[in-house]
Order: sequence, then C-alpha cells, then structure tokens
Amino acid sequence: MTRTATLIVSLALSTAASSAIADSHGNDLVHSREFRGSVYMMNQTHMTLYIRDGDGLNSSACTGDCAETWPPALLPEGSELGENYALFRRADGSMQIAYKGRPLYLYSGDARVGDTNGDGIGGIWSIARPIE
Repeated sequence: MTRTATLIVSLALSTAASSAIADSHGNDLVHSREFRGSVYMMNQTHMTLYIRDGDGLNSSACTGDCAETWPPALLPEGSELGENYALFRRADGSMQIAYKGRPLYLYSGDARVGDTNGDGIGGIWSIARPIE
C-alpha cells in the first residue's frame, strides 16, 4: 500500500472511531464530537453548546440580559434534527434546540471553534455533553 493510501485509510478509521464516541444521534445542525480530547455538543458552525441549571424541560429561563450573554441555540421552525434533539418555542416565538429536553445555548465569550470559556460560570452553566 502506498503512503498516501495508508494515510487515507488511517484518516477514515480515526474518523469512524471518533464518530462512535458518545454519539448523541445528532446531524449536521447539532451533534456531539470529540475535539481536543473532550466530547461535547456543538452547533453547525462547530461552536460549543451549553446547558443551564434551572431550566425546565423544553423551557428556557434565560431571557433578556441572560440571552444576550448566553444566546439560545436557534434554528428555523421545521428544521430536521437527529434523534434526542428537538425544537421548542421560546416566549419570543423563536425555536430553540433542546437535547433530551435540555435547552442548548452558545456563550458570547467563545470566539473560536474549541472555545469552552462558559463552562462553570456562575455555578449554573456547563458544557452540553451527551448523556444516556
């Protein structure tokens, strides 16, 4: 096997292996993947997603100033999501993504793919990770 063919096979196998780790049954719009040794959820632009203690199932308590710092992960109504993900209607009419009923958010302090600056803030915010 040539060096190029070996590299292609190795990349394909490593991609398949990392996709199997902690699969949240997402799709291109929202999913979990391993990145820099940690498995967590991200949106379609690969930005980290967070959950907030105190939210109800398919219900967000983060509005106003909170939603400016922690923008809800939104998609258009009717977007097709993978298993375990759903959209729910926020008070303002927008459609927020939830994983197993937990509303998902971005953090305004994350600027680049792989940033996880919001983890642990206020003791109520944490990186969204797939759960069984």
